[in-house]
Amino acid sequence: MWSKLLTLSGVLLFVAACETAPDGSAEGAGEGAGGKEVWSVEHEGAGGAGAGGGEVGAGGVEVAAVEPTMSSQDKLVQEVGDRVFFDFNKFSVRSDGEETLRRQAQFLKQNPALVITIAGHCDERGTREYNLALGERRANAARNYLISLGIHPTRISTVSYGKERPIVLGHNEAAWAQNRVGLSEVN
Repeated sequence: MWSKLLTLSGVLLFVAACETAPDGSAEGAGEGAGGKEVWSVEHEGAGGAGAGGGEVGAGGVEVAAVEPTMSSQDKLVQEVGDRVFFDFNKFSVRSDGEETLRRQAQFLKQNPALVITIAGHCDERGTREYNLALGERRANAARNYLISLGIHPTRISTVSYGKERPIVLGHNEAAWAQNRVGLSEVN
C-alpha cells in the first residue's frame, strides 16, 4: 500500500516538474488581454531556430504570444459605451446619455455593416406591464436619438425587458439607478 502511494507521489512530482517552464522563460509570455492565455505555435522551418522572432521552447518549437482581436461588441463597450441611463419614471435622454449616443452614432458610421439592438430596462418598482411599456419608451428614445444623428432606422431594433432582466441585483437606489438603462448590443 505504502509503496503504491510513494510511487504515485513520485509520478505526480515528475509530471509537475515536466510542466514547469525552464528558467521561467515562458512566465507570463502567453497572457493576452483580459488575462487569457493565447499561444501561437510555429514549427522550426528552413530558417533555423528563432527565425520568426519568438522564443524557442523545448523541441525546437517557436512559441509567440498572439493578441486576441476584439469583437465589435467589445469595442462598443470599451471604446464608446453601451449604456444610456434614465431618471426614475422617465424616458427622456439625459445629457450624459446624449454624449454616449453621439459616440455610438460615430461608431456606427465608421462600421456601416453593424446592426444594433437597444434593450430598454427598468428598476424593480412598478408593475410588470408599466415597466415593459417604460422600457420600450426608453429604447425608442435612444433609437430616435441615433436616427436624428444620421443612423438609418433599419440598423437599430429595440426590445423592452422592463424589470424582468435586471442588470444589477439589489433593492436600493444604487441598484435601481443601474437598471434604468437603454443597453445597446451589436447583433
